Amino acid sequence: MDECTMIYLANLPLPLLLPASFLGGLVLGYAYFYALRVTADLIIGHGHPLLALLLTFGRLAGLGVGFYIAVRADGFALIAALAGVLCAKALMLRWARKVDA
Repeated sequence: MDECTMIYLANLPLPLLLPASFLGGLVLGYAYFYALRVTADLIIGHGHPLLALLLTFGRLAGLGVGFYIAVRADGFALIAALAGVLCAKALMLRWARKVDA
């Protein structure tokens, strides 16, 4: 792919970049906290420790890659992605409390 046809995230307009970063953060946060829940269930339920270790490294690597992509786009995109991750955390905590109640 030559340089003329490559799309750089930093060149996208902010009204398009920020909602996309927020939605990406929501997806990233949901995947991260779901993997965290599965990891905790594996540890508590005496599941396979190698799977728990792989999930731990996978979710940390996924979060790192997602934030790296966001920071390459723009500082505002990083903040929007972080807001999406935090909203996903709040939604999953609310869902977990309703299930446990």
